[in-house]
Parts: sequence; C-alpha cells; structure tokens
Amino acid sequence: MANNSPSEFIYTDQFWHSLFYFNVYRIAVVICLVAIWKFQLSNFGGHNYTLFLQAAWGHVILSSISILMNRLRNPNFASQLTLQITIDIIFICIMIYASGGLQSGLGTLLLVSLAGAGLISRGRMALFFASLATIGVLLQETYTFLSIQGYSAQYTHAGLLSMGYFAVAWLAHQLASYTLASEQLALERGVDLANMAQINQLVIQDLQEGVLVIDKHGYIKQRNSYAEILLGLPPQSDSKQPERLSRLAPTLATRLTIWHDDASTIFDLLKLPDCDTVVRTRFVSLKNSSWAGVVIFLEDMSRVQSQVQQLKLAALGRLTANIAHEIRNPLSSINHAAELLAEEEQTSPVNPTRLRLIRIIGENSQRLNKIVQDILHLNRRDIAQPESIDLEVFFLDFLEDFCHSECIDRDKLKLDLPNSCTIIFDRSHLNQILWNLCCNAWRHSQQQENSIHIKLTQSEHKTKSYLDVIDDGPGVPPQQLKQLFEPFFTTAVSGTGLGLYVAREMCEANHASLECIKNTVGGHFRITCENSVTHA
Repeated sequence: MANNSPSEFIYTDQFWHSLFYFNVYRIAVVICLVAIWKFQLSNFGGHNYTLFLQAAWGHVILSSISILMNRLRNPNFASQLTLQITIDIIFICIMIYASGGLQSGLGTLLLVSLAGAGLISRGRMALFFASLATIGVLLQETYTFLSIQGYSAQYTHAGLLSMGYFAVAWLAHQLASYTLASEQLALERGVDLANMAQINQLVIQDLQEGVLVIDKHGYIKQRNSYAEILLGLPPQSDSKQPERLSRLAPTLATRLTIWHDDASTIFDLLKLPDCDTVVRTRFVSLKNSSWAGVVIFLEDMSRVQSQVQQLKLAALGRLTANIAHEIRNPLSSINHAAELLAEEEQTSPVNPTRLRLIRIIGENSQRLNKIVQDILHLNRRDIAQPESIDLEVFFLDFLEDFCHSECIDRDKLKLDLPNSCTIIFDRSHLNQILWNLCCNAWRHSQQQENSIHIKLTQSEHKTKSYLDVIDDGPGVPPQQLKQLFEPFFTTAVSGTGLGLYVAREMCEANHASLECIKNTVGGHFRITCENSVTHA
C-alpha cells in the first residue's frame, strides 16, 4: 500500500543513480580489502582469515544483488538504502572481529559509508545509521573481548569512533540540507526562467515589427512571425538547424557587417523585395549575452505611415465635419439664388454670358454639395446597421435606379449571381459603395454592351463572399495603386477624391474589405464579406 503521509519523500532518478554508484563503490572497497589480504599488505583476517574471506565475499554477493534491486527499483529507495547500510555495518563488524579488533583500522570504513548514505538520502535517517554503526562497533568490541583470550577491550577507541560516526552523520545532514535548499532554489529559478522565456517569446511574436536574433557567427537564433512575413522566410522549426543571415537576407547581412564596423552608421530605409515593403532597420547589441549576439528590428514604415495617416484623418474628419455643416447653409443660399436667377433669365431677353455664369455657379454649387455629403457620410461611417440582404432582389432594384439616374442602357451591365445568395451588410452602405464603383467603372470603360461585369463568387468553405465590379477599360496604372484609396486623390476633373476612400471605410464598418485587384485586364474592384451566408 502506498504511503500518503506528509513525511513521504519523492525520490527522483538522481537518487537511484547515486545509490547505484554507491553500490559499485562498496563492492570495489571490499575487493580491494581482499586484494590487500591476498598480497599480505596488512594484517586483515589475522584472527580468522576464513571468516574474513567469507564476510568479504558475502558482502560482494549481497551488494551485487542490491545493484539488481536498484535496477528493478523494488523495494523502495529508503528500504534499499537501509538494507545496504545494515549489510555494511554487519559485515564490516564481522571483518573487524576476524582481523583482531579495532586495531585493524577497518572501523573507519563505516565513516565513508555513513557519509555516503547521508548525502545520497539528503540527510534523511543519517543519525539513525550512525546509531546502528555505534551499536554494531560496541557489540563487536564486547564480543571480541569475550571470545578472544588475552584481548584488551578498546572501548575508548570505540567511543571516539562512535563520536566520529555521529559527527560525520550530522555533517552529512547539514550538507544535505544546504543541497536541498539549493536544489529548491534552482528549481524555482528554473521555473521563473522558463516562464520568463515563454513571456519573452509571446512578446516577441506579438510585436508589430520584425525581430531577428543573430549570434556572433551570423546564424539566426530566433525570429518572430512578422519578420518571416517581411523577409519571406519559411516558418522556423525547433528541430531545424539555424541558418545564416547572409543566405536568407544578404542585404541585412551586409548592413550588419557595416554596423559592426561602425555602430554610429545611419542607414536609409530598406525596400524588401519579397513583400515590396519599406522598413527601417535597427541593430541592438546583446553585450550581456553568452554568445554576444545582435537583435535586428525591422520597423514596417507603411504601418507607421498608416497610423500617422489615421491620426491625421481622425483630426481632419472632425474638423471637416464641422466645416461641412457651416458650409452647407451658405451653399444652399448660393444654389437657391442661382436657381432664381435662372428663372428670371427665362422671362427676360436671352443673355448668353449671364446664362453661362449662372450654369457655372450651379455646377460648382452641386460639386461643393457633393463634397459636403461625402464628408458627412464619412463622419457617419461607423453607424452601420447590418441586415441580411438577398442580392438577387437588391441588384434588380439597384441596377434599375442606377441605369435610370446615370442614363445608361441596362445591357451595358452584366450581372452574374448564384441562386438565392444573401450577405450581411448595411443596405444603404452597400448601395453607396456599389454606386461609386459602377460610376467609376462606367467612366473608365469602353461604354459598350457588357462593359461592366458584376459577379459574386464564394470561398471554398463558403465563409466569404467576393463581390467583383469589373470594367473593360485600360485598368488602374501601377503608379496610382498606392494612392487609389487616399482621400482627395482623383484623376477626374469633376471628382472629389473621396468616393473610393469613403467606400472602403464603409466596407470596414461592415466587417468587409475593398481592394483593387492587380494584374487584370481592365479595372477590377473586389468587396470581400467575411460574414456571408449562402443558401442552397
């Protein structure tokens, strides 16, 4: 039955290994004693050499059996250690008697056994073993005095030897206590270091910049996932040998060499070929590291610029929204006055110059009003009310309204939808986004039959819907792709530059995305809805 008492001690593999080597030592010592007797280097076995040899070989046999029990780990550790120390005390006392008493010097062998037992057991039962050794030596001395005629009992020697036993046992107990305290402290420190290493790994992985740890030989010891994305590296495997920085990122290796020669070097921004991203490189030396490595930080400048742009746009949005409200009232008055002038011109003699000026006032008033509306829509982009939209019904109404308002024939637009497809989106937002995309597509298309193609496709697992608006025009020039969704960027003379920007912001408000697909014939814009639902 297992002992579940509080005093139960858990013996690890280290204890069993120590006990194995202790058994080997015990066998080796006894074999040495037999060899000394064989070559008559001492008076071992002087009183009864037959008994001395029998005790010696009996000790060797039992110690060998102890090694086998150690391998089987049966019985438990404490029982095996107690049995072996008892065997040492009994057989060494027999050999002391066979050698003529304590003057043979064999009693000192128990000092080593007691010290070893105390250290192996971490001080547990050390004083008990010393008591057994003391009793064994005193009984042996008494029996020798009674059985050997003319023998003078050396109780003083036995007493001093017994004191030595207790002193060694106490010293072993103290050393074991210090050892246990050191092991416990080392275990706690190891747990703390493991937790700290795990925390550091999580922090590095979550950093919004690439991190590479390079050793003094130029090998990549550690890297985070963002660095792998920036440099186009394969995922790092724990079992895989570290690779050289010069092979995976030669440009960074060259910069690292330059930085080693002169740490004050200021590097220009680096454009990474794998992801077409501009990064700022920063090198930090690990002077306290055992392998004196370097940490390379790769700061994605596009992310920084995007954050700065968002802050600017947030402030600009609040400012322009206020300005838009202030402009709207005088703008309405200007537009109303222009309409009154136009009506007055109809009842008076025709003046072409005045009509042209009135038309200019009206057109620019409408343009300013559209800018104001776009700004106000932008300010309300987060107020989304998503609902389930049947795209087949939605597009029938949308195309009818769009073609009628923009004076476009219906056959100029091609619609390609699966049967009974629904998405989750704000209806007014979707209407405004598609209206803007279709206006841009019509303006840049060849304005022929099926010049605008609207189609919907599903992802493989039907978790996303892709709504594409494609035209047969020349497409978006590559140099304009990065500026395409920036506010107030436009190539149209009468455009405001807010249409695509507002459309993308509204997509994000509906947990969707809007992107321009590159490397296609004609303009190609795609709305990706994350929360689409498809019915069979």
